[in-house]
Amino acid sequence: MKNTIHFSGIGGVGMSALAQVAAMEGRPVSGSDRDFDRGRNLEVRAALEKLGIKIFPQDGSGVNDATSELALSTAIEDTNPEVVQAKARGVKISHRSEILAAYVNAFDAIAVAGTSGKSTAAAMTFAVLEAGGLEPSIITGGALGALKERGLIGNAYRGKGRVLVVEADESDGTIVRYKARTGVLLNISKDHKEVPELNKIFGAFAGNCARVIVNADDPAAAGLLPAAERFGLNAGNWKVTDIKAGPFSSEFKVNGVPFRLPAPGLYNIENALAACAAGAAYGVKLEAAAAGLAGFRGVERRFVLVGEKNGITVIDDYAHNPAKIAAVLKALHQAPGRRVLAVYQPHGFAPTRLLKAELIESFAAGLAPADRLLMPEIYYAGGTVNKNISSKDISDAVAARGKSAEFFPDRAAIPAAVASMARPGDIVAVLGARDATLADFARQIFSALP
Repeated sequence: MKNTIHFSGIGGVGMSALAQVAAMEGRPVSGSDRDFDRGRNLEVRAALEKLGIKIFPQDGSGVNDATSELALSTAIEDTNPEVVQAKARGVKISHRSEILAAYVNAFDAIAVAGTSGKSTAAAMTFAVLEAGGLEPSIITGGALGALKERGLIGNAYRGKGRVLVVEADESDGTIVRYKARTGVLLNISKDHKEVPELNKIFGAFAGNCARVIVNADDPAAAGLLPAAERFGLNAGNWKVTDIKAGPFSSEFKVNGVPFRLPAPGLYNIENALAACAAGAAYGVKLEAAAAGLAGFRGVERRFVLVGEKNGITVIDDYAHNPAKIAAVLKALHQAPGRRVLAVYQPHGFAPTRLLKAELIESFAAGLAPADRLLMPEIYYAGGTVNKNISSKDISDAVAARGKSAEFFPDRAAIPAAVASMARPGDIVAVLGARDATLADFARQIFSALP
């Protein structure tokens, strides 16, 4: 029977999430990925196959008599053998964003948007809804620890209920297609795009949602949507008191209900408030939300504790834009007297060029006098790009502002450098995005410690 959906590039975060949900719904699913053909990303392949997804080489053989639809991301070229085969066979070709929008529009969806914190806030919302007994689904860009413990990749799950939590990524502008019941806007700051362009995208997104909740503590988000329902540390129906924000966990009360969150910083308290506000619309009481968040298992590469050795702590975090970096540095400094050794790898030459001034400011203002910044070269994912900027431009500018910053042309030299300078009480923070080797790199740094 011709009803299989084939995902080209199924190993990617966005594609694997959609493929898993389709498979969990009982639809026949197949896929291919260049990394699989090269013997890479095999854990993801195994997890997909465990769900009954058939993996083909990316040579066109996956698009066959059983294929009714070919799903693509923007990374797949028109010359790809599977695209050529689909066109020759008259198979329907759909973009990843179209399929995701169809899920959002078909479910009772909560779409979590904003420049920073989407994956974590979406994961917290999922935890709150599960604690409330709603049996939700989720499609997100980060691997939830709770789902990995169930043997899944972690970025998707199909529950029995009708509520779907989705991370609404603004980077390609496709969130304007979503028609969610509830839209959550966490913040707005310059990242993939300039703020005026982001305002247009988020404004259109909000206009398509039946209900919108906005972070009142973020002036840009609150200013864009002045009539929206609000959450925040000092606003809306969510009164937060008794805050004790530590470097690795937080305690606080919401409307008198005590919360203990195994995640650091005020920004994660804001994420938790967003989850509570979203859950409340579906009848989840604060007491249930508190229970769900107390057991929050985090998101992969979002403030993950790699380990502690001889009084030195190593954490791994996805922070890559100025707002995220500033928030993480602020959270780390909640531990009084502990020096921060920040290892930051920028992702992509174009984003680094766009955010150069803001990146310099985030480190120059966020690093304490005793802190150190170590920077390898900008991560290069391939393709034709203008390489007229270097990590050295950032580190030199931060050093010129009076902070200790050093450029390492050879990333492999950093673990030994960290080991030589680290002392008991230090926190080593590995920061950066997109590069799949960063988590292993953080573990290498930990292993090199004396």
